[in-house]
Amino acid sequence: MSEKLALASAIEVRNLSVVFGRGAAAVHAVRDVSFKVADGEIYGIVGESGSGKSTILRVIAGLNQDWTGALRIRREELGPRRPRRFLKFAQMVFQDPYGSLHPRQTVDRMLREGLVVQNMGDRERRIQRALYDVGLPADFRFRYAHQLSGGQRQRVAIARALILEPRILLLDEPTSSLDVSVQAEILNLLHHLRRQRQLSCILVSHNLAVIAHMCDRLAVMNAGRIVEELDVASLRAGAAAAPYTKQLLLASRGYDRRIARGLVTYD
Repeated sequence: MSEKLALASAIEVRNLSVVFGRGAAAVHAVRDVSFKVADGEIYGIVGESGSGKSTILRVIAGLNQDWTGALRIRREELGPRRPRRFLKFAQMVFQDPYGSLHPRQTVDRMLREGLVVQNMGDRERRIQRALYDVGLPADFRFRYAHQLSGGQRQRVAIARALILEPRILLLDEPTSSLDVSVQAEILNLLHHLRRQRQLSCILVSHNLAVIAHMCDRLAVMNAGRIVEELDVASLRAGAAAAPYTKQLLLASRGYDRRIARGLVTYD
């Protein structure tokens, strides 16, 4: 075991299950999922839409309170309801920067709100520093969300999460709704901030290239279950064992003319 993975776990999920609905209409979104994230590690969860990966993040963040299993963060056992201090300790950046920011609040108010709730002082300096850390000019603090581009909105969302100085950052497809030209900027920003602040992170994505760029290890999910767990070196080497992971790898390589010519077609 590497020195990094020998460190104490920042996040430990054991036998997590989530069911939406009841009876014949019940949907088993997450089925008996277990994994650990080491202190300072960025752990990826990859899978197609509906595989259950975002539901896991929402459980960890305390946004979904209807689940079974066990969750431990920094050796503290947590139930569905979280104390207010937990919100300062773990923060989440959502997929849609258009929907996650309040349309009638300025950037200043959105950043200030968390500081007020957590009773954190020195608010002017913290707001200015948060904007600086995500690469936004100081005068952006008095703009509204509709006055910002998609990439700028996501930078505000990242600033809002980090202004509370969390130790854990949960990232739910943070670049999937952005233009391709902006995605790399946001990923590089997250990579820099994660290293600078020594954050433990979980990154959810359907994009294997994003996972390979950002993560140390990853879990592959299908139909609510983890079908395989591997490190990024094995992923890059194509050393996946599970058939589903192999299919994801094949799909991530895009159109292959030789494979296409070998397909059998039917009239």
